[in-house]
This record gives sequence, structure tokens and C-alpha cells, in this order.
Amino acid sequence: MPTVAVDATSLLGRPTGVGVAVAGLIGALAAGPYRVVGYGLTGTGWRRLPALLPPGVLPGRGPMPAALLGLAWARFDHPAIEAWTGPVDVVHGTNFVVPPSRRSPRLVTVNDLTPLRYPELVTAASRRYPALVARAAATGAHVHTPSQFVAGEVRERFGISAERVHVVPWGLTVPDPGPTARPPGPPYVIAVGTAEPRKDLPGLVAAWDRVAGELADLRLLLVGPEGWGETELAAAIAAASHRDRVERLGWVPDHAALIGGAAALAYPSRYEGFGFPPLEAMALGVPVVATAAGAVPEVVGDAAALVPVGDPDALAEALLAVLTDAGERRRLVDAGRWQAARYTWEATGAAVAGLYDRLVAGSRD
Repeated sequence: MPTVAVDATSLLGRPTGVGVAVAGLIGALAAGPYRVVGYGLTGTGWRRLPALLPPGVLPGRGPMPAALLGLAWARFDHPAIEAWTGPVDVVHGTNFVVPPSRRSPRLVTVNDLTPLRYPELVTAASRRYPALVARAAATGAHVHTPSQFVAGEVRERFGISAERVHVVPWGLTVPDPGPTARPPGPPYVIAVGTAEPRKDLPGLVAAWDRVAGELADLRLLLVGPEGWGETELAAAIAAASHRDRVERLGWVPDHAALIGGAAALAYPSRYEGFGFPPLEAMALGVPVVATAAGAVPEVVGDAAALVPVGDPDALAEALLAVLTDAGERRRLVDAGRWQAARYTWEATGAAVAGLYDRLVAGSRD
């Protein structure tokens, strides 16, 4: 059985979109034709990683301090991943960084190009990712992206040939809302995401505030951890006329019931390489209003109400239509269920395993 080393670092800590993707991918690969070793780019959290890996997935050995290794890999092709995993047939870096290997083909996942396109919207650590991707590509690595949109950006920005950029969409774990279909209380619009500038939650607050003036009992629930956009979000809430109906719930480990009980899910991002929350809402029969940001139109198709990026008036108008027009709401719910059903981890795992096969075969030519 061939062996693949997969970066499982994103399983540590509170799961972001990348964490959800990596968990789903590793789970799908564990049931497939590859022996999987999950390594963690962490100097301290590696001891916790084995408990987070699916049954049958082996953990890497010892600490891998991300900062030091990132500096080394930005210039040199060592230390190689085999020092932590033993011999492998493929190496898959699932979040911008793929370690060098002694002789095996490498694949690096680029989820989006936010660090390159909008460096002001990300942390200093994330701004180092493009250089690592560029070096990996220059030393022979192939690139995986979850959308055609990001694939096009990668080809353009890094000058990588089309045959070395591979699109495999992420799957969807259909959330279980539990026995309560709708939490008690007045209706609400929900948004799920970290309070970071790219998610444009302040713009959503402004748009929702206009709708709240028309619908007297409508609430806004913001679900997600604090981030580096806290100041702007707090200012937007303070400026809202109906701020007493805005609820910040922070990080909720299992938010399916909250999504399933919402009157609508809003996804006001400025830029996205994929986007899980809209698909989760669609699977639960909740209509989605989203910005046409990056890969979002590709992922949601015609199953969401799409508005221009950074236009609170258009966002407010679309929200009001979804909340008050029964026909439009029914159309979005029906289309959303069909769209969400297209994304499965079984299909993703099979496609990625097939990609590994081609890389291994190519390395032997």
C-alpha cells in the first residue's frame, strides 16, 4: 500500500474552513487505497495530534516548529519530511506549505490567494505563504486548488503551467441540526466566520440594520471566534440603530442547529477561495444571500442570492427579498439542497487519491 504524508496541522485548535477541509480530506483518504501519515507543523501541539486523527491514520514523529522550518524551506530543500514520517510515496501540504522530500512527488494546496491579493487583510505569518508556494512550484511541486477560480489565479500569479495545477473541490459533511429544527425566539439572520476583514461583517451589520428597520423582530446572530477585525466590527455594531438585536455568540463548536433555525444565512465576504457556510446552510434548507466574491458564484451556482462585493444596499435588498418573498425563498431552498448534494467527501477523496496516483506514476517516468 503506498503512503502519503498529509499536513494535519489545521486539526489543532478551533476549526477554521481549512480545518474543516483537512479533516474531511484525511477522513476520506483513510478509507481509500493510501496509507496516511498525518504530520503537524507545530513545536508544541504534535503530542495532541494523534487523538485528532481518524482511525488508521498514523501520526508524524516529534515536533516540527513551523516558524523555523518555514525559514529553512524558503531557501533550502531540507530537512526533508521523511525525518518525521519515514519513507513516503507522496507529500501533500494542505495549507500553502509543502515540505521538501528526498525523492517523492509533492502537492501543495492553495485554498485562496488572500495573502497575495489582499495582504492588508491577513496576518504577518500568512503574508509569507506566497513565497513558500512559489519556491515549492519552482522545485517541482504540483498545486491543488478547491475551485477553478483559485486555479486561474495560481496560474496567472505564479506562472505555473495548467498541467501542474489541479482542481478538486472540497466535500461537505452534511451538518446534523439535532432534534430542534428552530431555536425559540424571533427570526434571525446568521453569519458564520471569524471576525476578520475579509469576511466584511461590518458591512453585513450595516445591511442588516436597514432590513431590521423594516422587520421589527429580526435579529442578527454572529457566530465565530474573535479575529483581527474586532475594532471595525465593534464600531459597526455600535453605530447600528438596532444594535440591541445583534448577538455575538463567539465560537460555537456545533453550530448546525443555529444555521438550521435561521431565516437566512448571510455570507458577505470580500474574497473567497471556496466557502463552506453557504453549502452547510443549503444542506439544511436555509436560503443563502452572499456576495459574488472570488469562488463563491462557482460554488453556490444559482442556488444563492448573489450581490456585488462591498455593497450594503444590495445586500440589504437581497436579504429583505429572501425574508419576505415566499416564492423566492422556496426557489432558493430547493436549489440549495440540490447544489449542496453535489459536494461529497467520498468524491473528493477519490479524486485526490487519483491525483496522487498520477503524481507517483509521473515521478517514475
